[in-house]
Amino acid sequence: MPTYVALLSWTDQGIRHYKDTAKRAEAFGSAVEKLGAKLLSVYWTVGPYDLVAIIEAPDDETATAALLQLGGVGNVRTTTLRAFGREEMERIIAKTSG
Repeated sequence: MPTYVALLSWTDQGIRHYKDTAKRAEAFGSAVEKLGAKLLSVYWTVGPYDLVAIIEAPDDETATAALLQLGGVGNVRTTTLRAFGREEMERIIAKTSG
């Protein structure tokens, strides 16, 4: 399944309710599973982003739906990156050979 890295920043609402962040992460994991995806891990970070989530989803549409649901709650804003594993990258590079 494709992997996605979501960089999350708290909104004003999210930071006001920081004490619920672990529960919110758990709820997000459950919501993602209902869409056929999987929340692999969540990290709370220091720096320009407040959290990093690693998600596997069957396709871009499912990943986008999961992150739209998350953003719609109003606690975070997301920036999402499609991540490629070594085997995927090797297949991509093989396609560049003429």
